[in-house]
Amino acid sequence: MQTIEKNLLYFLDNKPYINITNACSNSCVFCIREQKQDVQGANLWLDKDEISTQEVISQIEQNKEKIETSSEIVFCGYGEPLIKLDEVIEVSKYLKQNFPNLKIRINTNGHANAIFKKNIVPELKGLVDYISISLNAQNEEMYNKISRPKIKNAYEEVKRFIRACVEEKIDTTASVVYNVPDYDIDVERCQVIAKSLGAKFRARDFIPNGY
Repeated sequence: MQTIEKNLLYFLDNKPYINITNACSNSCVFCIREQKQDVQGANLWLDKDEISTQEVISQIEQNKEKIETSSEIVFCGYGEPLIKLDEVIEVSKYLKQNFPNLKIRINTNGHANAIFKKNIVPELKGLVDYISISLNAQNEEMYNKISRPKIKNAYEEVKRFIRACVEEKIDTTASVVYNVPDYDIDVERCQVIAKSLGAKFRARDFIPNGY
C-alpha cells in the first residue's frame, strides 16, 4: 500500500489516538487494516517503523488545543502499540506531565509479555489508566483462526496478560468482535472467561467497511 503521510496522531469522533507502529504479532481477519488504508481520512500506514518519542510528542503538541478538550487518549492504530513499549512509556510520561486530566488507554492484543519474555505490566502501572485486551475468542482453536497469531501459545498468553493487568489494578477490559462472517464467536463464554480473569468485558459488532 502506498504511504501518503505519517499519521502518528489521528482523531476518531474527536477523540485522539496514537498510531505508534504498524508492526503486529496478530493478523486478525476483522482488523480494519485488512480493509482500508485510512481511518476517517487519516492514512495510518507509516513510511518507517523506527518512530521516535519526540516525533509522537511533536504531533501531540501540534494538536494541543484539541487534545485539551478530550478526556481520554488511546494508543491504538495499525499495529500493536506495546511492541513499542519504551516509546509508549515515554509518551505516557509526557502526557501525564502535560495533560494531567487526560486519561490514557491502551488497546492491545495481549502479547507483550510473550514478546519481551518478561512481565512488562508493572512498567505500565501509574501511567496507563485503562487497558483493553483482545481476548477475541472462547478457545484456542477459534482464537488461532480469527487472530492468526505469529507467536506460540498466543491464547494462553493473552489470558495471562489479562490477569497480570488485573493484578496490577489497572482498569482492564477483555474484548471480542462478534458477527464476523464465518467465525462463530461464543460471546457468553468469552464473558465468563473475562470475569474469571477479573476483567471487565466488552463485545463490539463487526464493522464490515471499517469506520
